[in-house]
Amino acid sequence: MEIQMSEKQFRRLLDMVYIGNWVLNATRGGDRIRIYDQVESLLFAQCLLHDMPDLVDVVRGAAVPSRAFNEGGIHEAIMAYEDTVFYEILAEELARRDMEAEGVSAETPVGMVELNCRIDAYLNEFEAHGMDNIVVEGME
Repeated sequence: MEIQMSEKQFRRLLDMVYIGNWVLNATRGGDRIRIYDQVESLLFAQCLLHDMPDLVDVVRGAAVPSRAFNEGGIHEAIMAYEDTVFYEILAEELARRDMEAEGVSAETPVGMVELNCRIDAYLNEFEAHGMDNIVVEGME
C-alpha cells in the first residue's frame, strides 16, 4: 500500500497514531495490544527516511517515538483531552445520581432535558472552581 501525503500531513499522522496507541495501551501495563505498537513503529520508522530523525529512536530494533517527540507537547494535548473527559463523565454521573435520588427518570424526553441542565450546572461549577468544592463525606 502506498499513501501520498505532505510532510506536514505525515507529522500530524504521527501525532494521531501516537495518541491512538496511547489511548489503547497506556493503562494496559504488560498486556499491551502489540499490533498497535507495531503499526506505530512502522510509521515512526519512516521518520528516518524523511528527514525527521529527531522524532524517532530505535530501541531493540524497533522504531519508537523519541524523547523529543514525547516532550514536544503531545502529552499536553492528551492531558487536556483527559481533563475534559474526566469532568464530562463526572458531571453526568453526578447528575444521574442526583436525579435517581430524587426519583426522576432521565429516560423520558423531559428527563433528558433535566439531565442536560444538571450536567451543564456541574460543568459550570467545575469550570469555575475545578475540584475545590467537591467533598466526600466520611473522608477527613
